[in-house]
Amino acid sequence: MSILCPGAEGEARMDAWTEAAGPDKPTDRLIMKMRQQLASYPIPFLSLPVITEQETALDVFIKMNTSASPLKDFDIVVAQLEGAVGNSLHDMITDLNEKVPAAAHYGKVEDTALAVGALLLGKPPLKRTYLDRDFGKELAGVWDQVVQGLKRGVGFLRDEAIFNERLLPTEVILYLTSALWAQVPVDGVDKEGRARTLIRKAIWRASFTDRYLKTATTRAFADFKAILELIQNPAAGTTPDLFDDAQNPLPQEVELFRGGWPSRKDRLGRAIMAVSLYGGGYDFADGAKATADNVREREYHHVYPRSLIEGAFPDHEVNSALNCALISWQTNRKIGAKTPSDYIAARAADANATEAQVRHRLESHLVPYDSLIAGDFPGFLEQRAKLVHGPMQKLCDGLVP
Repeated sequence: MSILCPGAEGEARMDAWTEAAGPDKPTDRLIMKMRQQLASYPIPFLSLPVITEQETALDVFIKMNTSASPLKDFDIVVAQLEGAVGNSLHDMITDLNEKVPAAAHYGKVEDTALAVGALLLGKPPLKRTYLDRDFGKELAGVWDQVVQGLKRGVGFLRDEAIFNERLLPTEVILYLTSALWAQVPVDGVDKEGRARTLIRKAIWRASFTDRYLKTATTRAFADFKAILELIQNPAAGTTPDLFDDAQNPLPQEVELFRGGWPSRKDRLGRAIMAVSLYGGGYDFADGAKATADNVREREYHHVYPRSLIEGAFPDHEVNSALNCALISWQTNRKIGAKTPSDYIAARAADANATEAQVRHRLESHLVPYDSLIAGDFPGFLEQRAKLVHGPMQKLCDGLVP
């Protein structure tokens, strides 16, 4: 960059470098071309003297980059933390990824870490919080809790069959869950059992209600404080708004029809898909159980092939989460445009599986076997809505279906 810098100083450095390095003519011409490109491109910057106080430099840094070209929240905290305690947040994130590699399967680890840290510091995970000049220093003080919380939080989500970002109904449950687990004693048997029930209730109600459709971070902060109080003190009389059926009612069976195709980041659709894997999600053909490792290779499959029912039924029903199953791509290719009864028979024959085995695999996805092979698509959707609704209610009460 020093030899590409526009102006006389940059040109002098280029001459000195080329004389010492002795590049060939094509390289020399390339350097000149790059200098010309930079010289004609407006790059605003402010050069501060090396003696500038860190606090002043950070203040200038934030003001410059939150006006015309905003920085990411993470970039601002990087400067705060390094200016306050001398640690590299980038190095801390790298270490976090090594200790909790599965966290990267749920989105940007740096954004999640900031949100978890904010909650642990008793603050909402908002830009206003991150812009506080003390936030970087305070984050360093709770960093070990952030790492521990993410490790336990991600493990808990996997136990709940929410294996990755594709199955995450709302990003809120990732940082809310992790922040709550960070506050639960590792060896506290009774308290851990109570926490598991309350956190399960929280993530599934967050997935099936409209609680976080607006002002998600502010509401998550309020729920975090209330749920944490219940974990630490079972006699607390507080009821988190997330748990209030009047404010945040669960959907009825018929409302599950609104669940859209899960790949479209539809909250309700992804919630339905996650519940459908809770019973194992065994592949239709090879019988493999859905796991955090193999689910990444699976594809969204129309249980009733789209080519057979498109045009005969509304698009929102054809592409409903109730008509979706997550199966291996090999199985998805083999099924193709066959009718449900045909592809089920073919899978049973190819895998040398009995009807009972195939029935079990389908029902592990909460797919009603009898309704499926009957060829009644509307009836199939109604029956699957019933099968999903029961486990949903139990999970949203903190129970295992």
